[in-house]
Amino acid sequence: MLGVARASRKRPMNEPSDSLPAPLWLRLVALVYDLLIVVAIMLVANMIGLALTGGHLLDEHQHLKAWWFPFFEAACVGGYFVASWRRGGQTVGMRPWRLRVVSGAGGAAPTSRLLLRLAVAAMPLLALGLAPAIGLRDAALATLVAWAAWFAVALLDPRRRALHDIAAGTEVHRVG
Repeated sequence: MLGVARASRKRPMNEPSDSLPAPLWLRLVALVYDLLIVVAIMLVANMIGLALTGGHLLDEHQHLKAWWFPFFEAACVGGYFVASWRRGGQTVGMRPWRLRVVSGAGGAAPTSRLLLRLAVAAMPLLALGLAPAIGLRDAALATLVAWAAWFAVALLDPRRRALHDIAAGTEVHRVG
């Protein structure tokens, strides 16, 4: 009987939501949870990469030998986020805080919008490409500053959307 009562309270993803946009601080807390999942995904991706290269991802000068490996890692991490958003609108980090990615209309966001959201959210990682010229520390700092700017937009937007949400036409709502 209790299971029926819980199921009846659940709202389908395509039904408009009366939920409110999630505050930025809560989104960032959920992101910290997701970073733990990302670390686990990266560890598994590295194990697969090492297995496929016979343990030789790097050469004797610590340069990457497998040109395909960064793309493989990006696909694994990106796949986690897009698959999670497609399946219920939530990543593991968003679940305890009852956050959900929705379209601007409040329903499920289409996959094309989720891929755009991921691509725009990942753009600050391009600053890591500056590492050979400016050093890894400064490139990592530039990445963090760019992400801070991406999320700071949510402080000014009336619907609390970060830059990647504005670009993709999505929102993060607190539901339930």
